[in-house]
This record gives sequence, structure tokens and C-alpha cells, in this order.
Amino acid sequence: MPGRTARPASTPAAALQAHETAVARLRDAYAALPPGVPVRLAKRTSNLFRFRDAGTGTVQSGSPAELDVSAFGHVLCVDPATRTAKVGGMTTYEDLCGATLRHGLMPLVVPQLKTITLGGAVTGLGIESTSLRNGMPHESVTEMEILTGDGRVVTAAEGNEHHDLFRGFPNSYGTLGYSLSLTIELEPVTPYVHMRHFSFVSPEACMEAVGQIAHEGSYRGHRADFVDGTAFAPDELYLTVGSFSDAAPWRGDYTGQQIYYQSIRRHKEDFLTIYDYLWRWDTDWFWCSRPFGVQQPLVRKLWPRRYRRSDVYRKLVAFDRRHRLSSTLLANRQRAEREAVIQDVEIPVERSAEFLKYFAANVGMSPVWMCPLRLRGERAWPLYPLKPGDVYVNFGFWGTVALPPDRRDGYYNRLVEDEVSELGGHKSLYSTSFYSEDEFYERYNGDAYKALKHAYDGDGRLLGLYEKCVRGR
Repeated sequence: MPGRTARPASTPAAALQAHETAVARLRDAYAALPPGVPVRLAKRTSNLFRFRDAGTGTVQSGSPAELDVSAFGHVLCVDPATRTAKVGGMTTYEDLCGATLRHGLMPLVVPQLKTITLGGAVTGLGIESTSLRNGMPHESVTEMEILTGDGRVVTAAEGNEHHDLFRGFPNSYGTLGYSLSLTIELEPVTPYVHMRHFSFVSPEACMEAVGQIAHEGSYRGHRADFVDGTAFAPDELYLTVGSFSDAAPWRGDYTGQQIYYQSIRRHKEDFLTIYDYLWRWDTDWFWCSRPFGVQQPLVRKLWPRRYRRSDVYRKLVAFDRRHRLSSTLLANRQRAEREAVIQDVEIPVERSAEFLKYFAANVGMSPVWMCPLRLRGERAWPLYPLKPGDVYVNFGFWGTVALPPDRRDGYYNRLVEDEVSELGGHKSLYSTSFYSEDEFYERYNGDAYKALKHAYDGDGRLLGLYEKCVRGR
């Protein structure tokens, strides 16, 4: 298969033995930490966006101890016969897909950005254009090895003694423990993906088409192996429907001068290699590379290709926020303060058109990413209670909006939270949240979470879910 070649382990047996040694060392390192010392993982990259400046709610609770989890960033084995892989929890999807594509296989859901880790996508949820068929990444996990908050290393799987942790780990954001390895299902791929971009002039028509695709598995005769969409305006929306293909009359390339999201407006159909399809959004971080000038032709020619990656842009944003460069520049120019509105929300498809119109009228940011999803199985997952069988649409929006003169930071994010609640939806917790503790635990099944916290982190060595995801500790 085309794409990056993953670094092979010496043998699966050697990789598994090295993994067992690393597990023992990590368990010992965790046990040696003094009680009450905050813990965090020493990670090369992050896809969280909880930027909270001083005075807006961040609470520092002392210097945290860092756990070295670099040994868990490898694919341990891929079994083409059973279509499964055993993978370290810190393995990026870039490396995971590099290993599986060599066997003509891919994870059932591959989140859009290369440096998202498998463990992160499970404990923090993930989504992509196969989610209408295959649900979320955690639904293709068959077994998880977890270092729990109370220091045990347990294997959680459907039906075993840690079944409750298996079901409750998704959306727990590392507050119950850390995944050390995961066994996941894979599916076969073809060399190419054939995409068709269907245009709509109203949110209602677009959401009606989503419902039709969910029911029929195709749209206008085009099989829907992949489905996502882009809303540029309330009267300009597109659904991109992709199907696996063994052949390609031509191949698009959006890693050079051409920009993927711009092509959606220009072309009715396109072909990409499966590798390029999986990472079509990463090169320009969807459309968020614009503030760095990378979409300007001259800058793009000079910007090294190896730096056209989401993790590079994310580091630039973190540097800007840390040193308050943009906010200082705006203040010096006497321009309105801007609020970062970086969220993903899930809305029932029946009310998704309402959300799009509300968002356009009250926030006004564009484009907006749209990704239909439906739980793969017949059971709900306690901490993110979507209803089995129901179709939802994920809306992703990532940027800044000028604040009205009489409003403070948090204004737009609170508007979004309130509307999502009004429409019976949920929001992902990787970014800023403003819920009260009572409302938060009402929406994210506080009773189930607190029972899991008591069972697997009774002494509270790890932060609680509300403290981590809302208070930003």
C-alpha cells in the first residue's frame, strides 16, 4: 500500500516481551510517586485545546510528576488473519496506519490528525468519515491493558471482571487510568478512495441527505464507505461521499500547492490513495493553517513540506498563547479582543439543521466540518451517552471570533454549550468548557463516573473528570 513505512519491531514476540518489561517499570515508577503529587504523561505532542489564561479559571496545583510513557508508542503486532492489531497506548495513528496499511488493512476509524494517539482517541473519543459505518474508535477495541489510578495494571474487556472499566474508559480523559496497550479490529482497504462532493443550498436538504445515506448506505448510486461534509455558509454545504476503489483514473495531491478543502468547491469528484485520503485534513489542519500564511502560494512554496502538519501548527498556537503575542498585538492596535472557539459537538440529525443556522447567525465562523456518526453496537457507553441506533452529526469549528465590546472571553463558547444542551446534543471535552459541576455530571453520567472513580482510583491520585476537563487543572 502507498504511504509511510512504519519502523518494524524485531519480532512480535520480542516486541511483546519488551512491552511487558516496560509495563513493570511504569507500574514501579507510579508506585514510587509520593501521595498527593499531581501526575501527567510526558508526551511529545498533544491535541487538547484547554487554553485558559490566568484569571479565567485555570488552577495550578503544584509541579506535576511526569510519567515516561515513550515505551508505549509502538505497534506490537498486526495479525492479518484475524484482522487485529495490538498497539501501545501512546502510538500515533500515523505510525499505526503505517504498520497496518502494509497488510492492506486500516483501523475501523482513523481520526483526522496524524499525532492523535490510539489511547487518546479511546479515552478522549475520536471520529472520522467512517463513523457512520463504524462508530467511534473505542467501539473497535476488544481489550485494553490499563494502569489504573490506584496503581494496578488490569486487562479490561467485554464480559470480564473489569467490564465496567472497559465500558466506562471512553470519555474518561485519563482520570481513571492510562491505557498501556489496546487490541483493535481492522478492516481491509483498497489502494484508492473515490470521492464525490455533493452540494446543497440549505442545512435542511443536507441533513435530509445524511439521513438517507444512514438508511441506504449510498447516495445517488455512490457507495458510502466514507462520509463527511463541509459547510461554507448556510446556503453552501457539501457532503463528501467516498467509496473504496481498486483503480483511479487520476490522483489528487493535496500535500503540495493544492489545498484539500478548497478543492471541495471546485471538483465534483476526486481520487486519492488510501494513505492520502486518511491524512487529507492533516496537511492544513483542516483550514486552520490560514493564520500562518501557509495557504498563500508564495509562502506555501517556501514552507518546507515536512512542516505542513497539524502538530507543527498546534505548537505555533501554543507558543502564541503562552507568550500572548496575538492578544498583545490586538491590544496595541486597539482592535477587539478575539475569543478562541474550538469545539466539536454532536447533535441528533433531526435537529442538526437548527444548530447550523443558530451557529451561523450567532457565531458566524466558517467553514464548519460535519461528520455523521452512529454507534456501531447496540449498547451505549456510559460516560458519553449517545443512543444506539440514532444518527448524530458532529460539527467541528476551530478558530477565533471578535468579541462584542460588552462581552468577555467565554461568551461564544457558552452560547454554543447552551444551544447544544437545548438541542439534546453533547460536546467533546478536549477544549474549554464552562458547565457547572451539577450540569456537567448530569450530561456525562456522573453517577457511573463516580462509581468507577471509587473502584479504580479510590484515593483520588488522578484528577477528577470535572476538575480536568472544566476547571483546567
